[in-house]
Amino acid sequence: MKMPELLRFPDSESLVQAVSQRWLTAMSADIVASGVHHVALPGGRVAGRLMAATAQSTSEPKMDWSKVRFFWGDERCVPPDDRESNYRLALENLLGPKGIGIAQCHRLQGELDPEESARKASEMLRRSLPQTPEGMPILDLILLGMGEDGHVASLFPEAPSAVVESREPVVAVVGPKPPPRRLTLSFGVLAAARKVWVLASGAGKEEALRCSLSSGLQTPLGRLLALRQRTQIFTDLA
Repeated sequence: MKMPELLRFPDSESLVQAVSQRWLTAMSADIVASGVHHVALPGGRVAGRLMAATAQSTSEPKMDWSKVRFFWGDERCVPPDDRESNYRLALENLLGPKGIGIAQCHRLQGELDPEESARKASEMLRRSLPQTPEGMPILDLILLGMGEDGHVASLFPEAPSAVVESREPVVAVVGPKPPPRRLTLSFGVLAAARKVWVLASGAGKEEALRCSLSSGLQTPLGRLLALRQRTQIFTDLA
């Protein structure tokens, strides 16, 4: 197992502010280097706070947001205006406040039939992104949360082998948390990304993080860590 870089913070606010500043720096560097920054956004409360902090930051006044392309790590199978929608979370906290246009947003269409939506999303990622020699799309940065069971995106423990081993960029899944029908980036896309940052924050997640760091493939995060040469984990957990 390849050990990740673990960055510890005294509380969630410190974590959010630090990741926001690192993200702005990474965006700027990618735009200078290649003219574009491709990022996949997460869902969850901490993710909403991260996006809001980034939208409100004044440390990068010359950031050209028109050069950023937004994707999503996962999505609930709900319409985009539903309160459970990860797209809506991003729209309210970052996309709307920064005036980011629809053309820059490659959302997962949760309102469609899940299998059809996964197929369309996989095609979209392949059209929009560079690819590995094996044909897996490469994102510049994937931001992930971690659940109390160690799940990342909507890759949950005890997922069927068809999901775990999928060579498609996006898969439809049924998870244990409501709403159960979801779309998620596959392990293949998470492994291929240039950077993966995991936000492990919140009460009740200590054991999942410990298991992910010490027990290999017992959790989805542990599986992800085993697939990558480098992963950064930002945490306020003991």
